[in-house]
Amino acid sequence: MKLLVTGGAGFIGSAFIRMAIAETDWRVVNFDKLTYAGNLENLAPVEGDERYRFVRADICDERAVDAALAEETPDAIVHFAAESHVDRSILSPEPVIQTNFRGTFTLLEAARRRGIGRFLHVSTDEVYGSLEPPLAATEEFPLNPSSPYSASKAGSDLLARSYFVTFRLPVVVTRASNNYGPYQFPEKLIPLMVANALEDRPLPVYGDGMQIRDWLHVEDHCRGILAALGKGRDGEIYNIGGNRALPNSEVVRKVLALTGKPETLIQHVADRPGHDRRYALVSDKLTGETGWRPEMEFETGLADTIEWYRANPGWVARVRSGEYRAYYEQNYGKRTAAG
Repeated sequence: MKLLVTGGAGFIGSAFIRMAIAETDWRVVNFDKLTYAGNLENLAPVEGDERYRFVRADICDERAVDAALAEETPDAIVHFAAESHVDRSILSPEPVIQTNFRGTFTLLEAARRRGIGRFLHVSTDEVYGSLEPPLAATEEFPLNPSSPYSASKAGSDLLARSYFVTFRLPVVVTRASNNYGPYQFPEKLIPLMVANALEDRPLPVYGDGMQIRDWLHVEDHCRGILAALGKGRDGEIYNIGGNRALPNSEVVRKVLALTGKPETLIQHVADRPGHDRRYALVSDKLTGETGWRPEMEFETGLADTIEWYRANPGWVARVRSGEYRAYYEQNYGKRTAAG
């Protein structure tokens, strides 16, 4: 089995590659542009393995994609590559649309031409939009995206499935809830709060902090993807949820308790535009068809994640320099405290 993994230097993609190399005999080709969130340090454990290869290229580059598929002839494509941060999509929507929609189109066209045996498209619960309790989204739930990011993912989901319906390309779509774990770029909630807490810096919390998210450890997500890749049915969508829904403010307080820092570090800032209040997934379809279920308890996974960040301050310092620092100041530095 040979995989071409797009976005394999990112948080989830690199976790998937590390797992695939460690737990299978597959060969993996990592196709990544290395944007601000792509970090080859995440792949240090596998970089010397003869079954791993890195190709630096853009999924929007038709020639580069076609060349990689022609040279490697993979059995499957696992498509992680995306501009995935909502705040960045609000500040600058164009790169999100270009990468997430146009890039997916480029990959689908190349896969169709080459007769790829499986195309697994990795998506997000954000495509379902904000849900009032007690609603939880099954795979048949209407799409209702709220941000340029989630809209671009919803569009790429529909595009991917259309290639199954129209061209019989064997596409599988997965939609996961909020991921956390080691190596996550510190602009997402948990790594941002952990990194700031460890440095005794303010923890910026949007609005009242009562936005509810379902938390999924990245390794549970990767096992879900492996399950869908191996046992999922062509043309189907599979939700991958963590079954642990918590308000953001509670997550932040748990971070502070585990780092031994005071809650006075919490700083409520003005909410972002169109901020969804609640996500909720039903993952019964994947569980019923493959036997997958999340294994990591949130408190255990959070404590392990904090210990990883505590043990790797050099990694944190390197990714928080340069472009990330400029973004951080632009997004949070000028925000006024919430009233």
